[in-house]
Amino acid sequence: MSILKKLAGETVIYGFSNIASRLINFLLVPYYTRFLVNTADYGIVSVMYGYVGLLLVFFTYRLETGFFRFGAKEEEREKVFSTTMISLLTTTPFFVLLLILFAEPIAHFIDYPDHTRYVVWFALIVGMDTLTRIPLARIRLDSRPYRFLIIQMTHIFVTVGANIFFINVCPRLLENGHEWVGTFYDPNKLVDYVFISNLIASAVMLLMLLPELFKIKRIFDFDLYKRIWKYVWPLIIVGVAAIINETLDRPLLEWLLPGTKDENRAIIGIYAANYKLAALMTIITQGFNYAAEPFFFRNADRADMKNLYGIVGQAFAFIGSFAFVGIMLFLNIALMLLGDNYTTGGGEAIIPIILMANLCLGLYYNFSIWYKLSDKTIIGLYIAVTGASITLFINFMFIPEFGYMAAAWATLTCYFVMATLAYLLGRKYYPINYPIGRILLYILMSLGVYFFSIWINKALMLEQNIGLIMNLGIFILFALTMYSLEKDNLIRKVFNT
Repeated sequence: MSILKKLAGETVIYGFSNIASRLINFLLVPYYTRFLVNTADYGIVSVMYGYVGLLLVFFTYRLETGFFRFGAKEEEREKVFSTTMISLLTTTPFFVLLLILFAEPIAHFIDYPDHTRYVVWFALIVGMDTLTRIPLARIRLDSRPYRFLIIQMTHIFVTVGANIFFINVCPRLLENGHEWVGTFYDPNKLVDYVFISNLIASAVMLLMLLPELFKIKRIFDFDLYKRIWKYVWPLIIVGVAAIINETLDRPLLEWLLPGTKDENRAIIGIYAANYKLAALMTIITQGFNYAAEPFFFRNADRADMKNLYGIVGQAFAFIGSFAFVGIMLFLNIALMLLGDNYTTGGGEAIIPIILMANLCLGLYYNFSIWYKLSDKTIIGLYIAVTGASITLFINFMFIPEFGYMAAAWATLTCYFVMATLAYLLGRKYYPINYPIGRILLYILMSLGVYFFSIWINKALMLEQNIGLIMNLGIFILFALTMYSLEKDNLIRKVFNT
């Protein structure tokens, strides 16, 4: 089987689980926006999950990437797995206990003084998710994508089932006289049950991974651990920077917007709901990253890998450009999924910006793999800190005046700069022949098609339904052009390499 076909196959499987997860999360947006009628409630959900990513970086201290790097050779995998898991099993209970003991002052610090329980719940969620990271990484490195798929899908179904139970079933049971439901359910605390559903799903995932956890042996190699730690410590800062770039915009909006606390949370709810409509690009980016990272480490010794990296980067840009055009030409259909309270504030203006930002992020994943393979993770730290500095500067300078549009542009600027730096530094330290001209052509074509569709619809003053038919024709023309451009180049390489 072609090595690129194998990568594509695993990307499809990992991508499917990621697609399902992201799709369910996406569909939960209209679900939440219907039942969390107050946009401030959805703002609370978004802000709290913004803190979770940051906690996960500190809880895991990026040992999963260290496991990929040092466990790539099968004969070393068992020792690396046991060493890294013993480390996490030692530190995770300590971190969880620390958060629980200081839940009240933490809740006051993040401006949720009446919601100390949120801190406790998320301490448990993050703790359980931490203990699943390396077992899931091992499944990926062992090339067992179907096992990964089953676990991820179960997590999704439990999350959805729990949400439906608490938000839909419990209120009906109370209405029908089942008073026992009132012993654990309060209809005035719907936001609580969003978090409780996540807590239940995390517990189920941890239970499903017990077979992997039982494989831990009493092996802790201190020399190996020192080498792993030397490799991963810069990645901790990279991870913190990534969270700043990806999710800290919600807390920053809460802190920096000039309105009251409730007004700011309502704006965050609109921003976060529209941000989710860029989910397809995120699905492609994350699905690729899930499959590509272990793939690159497993095949790092192949003589032709540098050529393959270039093809993979080109293929990602090709697919990402399709995703951008497809979402933007049919955005009106996607917007119908949101409730009226979430589509009247102009939040859809951030969608093309976030889509292009995620395309740049996917290119960064491609261009930056070299520093992990060459053990130059310190350079990854410099790139990530540069990106985080850009994000923080733009947000602090412009959110008070321009609101969430500043946050969206900060995200795009950050990922564009990071992708550019990763590419340029890679040419110096680990030269890879990326077809950068083709990659830029795809992006410019996708932007050109998007702006042309806006112009032609406004110039002809088309009604929405006619406009959608026009956009369908534009999309088909774009697809045929892209196929004609690459049928004898990229497409042939992917299927014949």
